[in-house]
Amino acid sequence: MWTIAGNTELHGPVSATPIESAFPAEFRLYPNYPNPFNPFTTISYDLPDDGFVDLSVYNMRGEKVTTLIQGKQEAGSYRMNWDGTSQSGDMVASGIYFLRIASGSYSRTNKMIFIR
Repeated sequence: MWTIAGNTELHGPVSATPIESAFPAEFRLYPNYPNPFNPFTTISYDLPDDGFVDLSVYNMRGEKVTTLIQGKQEAGSYRMNWDGTSQSGDMVASGIYFLRIASGSYSRTNKMIFIR
């Protein structure tokens, strides 16, 4: 587990990198690419306001597999990679997973397919 700038916790070998300097007009979670994926997928999202962000992956049973981002982030557009590993660092099984982002009153869930 890492702490960046004292606020954002990252789990595993992932990081969220701002990709634009202009602030987006609305919250958005883009479809991951590629999908299906192996060995990794790219996740992009927009935050129009500074705030606490929780970006997590869940399995078909609704169990949390890993937390990718959990902490305060500044408004902007972000891109990150997920390598299909769980919170404990183990490779997940092939199957359908759900990527959920929540910030303030906004939440969005996308479906991802991992193929080993």
